[in-house]
Amino acid sequence: MNAYDMRRYLGRLMTERYAAVEASLDENALYMRELEDDLAAARQAYVGLAVTEIASLRGQLSGPQVG
Repeated sequence: MNAYDMRRYLGRLMTERYAAVEASLDENALYMRELEDDLAAARQAYVGLAVTEIASLRGQLSGPQVG
């Protein structure tokens, strides 16, 4: 999975959270806790993937850093 795909997945989770609140599912503590855990994990994965992709692109453009 790349950063773009993870960002789309994160967006779907955020939409799911919004829909859950609108449907009054925010009263279901277990569901909301699991959804929040999924959101946190997706955010961390997105940041990691994005940083890795940026570093890889930088390496391709300017070559390895020495020193």
